[in-house]
Amino acid sequence: MPKRISVVNYLEVDIITLGSVLEVGDADEITPRHKALAVQREKELFYGTEGNFNYPVFTRPIPQPVMHTPVNITRRNESNFIKVNYIDIISVSAASIAQIGSNRIVDTEARVKHIRQLLEERH
Repeated sequence: MPKRISVVNYLEVDIITLGSVLEVGDADEITPRHKALAVQREKELFYGTEGNFNYPVFTRPIPQPVMHTPVNITRRNESNFIKVNYIDIISVSAASIAQIGSNRIVDTEARVKHIRQLLEERH
């Protein structure tokens, strides 16, 4: 991957959170990861055992796509510069990437388990 120079005149980012990456320039490999366990209860009650990441959504392997047809790419970069005048980003979250530059490998993963615990209806 030929290296280029990233030139950014103005970059404003309000929030970067939860395993995310802001990269200005080239990178060889970026692999952000994020795990979240979201428990919503109708009544505030804490057992002290919250935070268990043993759910299958966190442990089972993610299937990877299989390439059946080779992909041929031809690039023609007119300049050695990546020029950006103005970027305004509100939020980059949950293993996301905001990058101005080139990258050889991107492998992101965000796993979230939502649990809702509602009170039983009494008639």
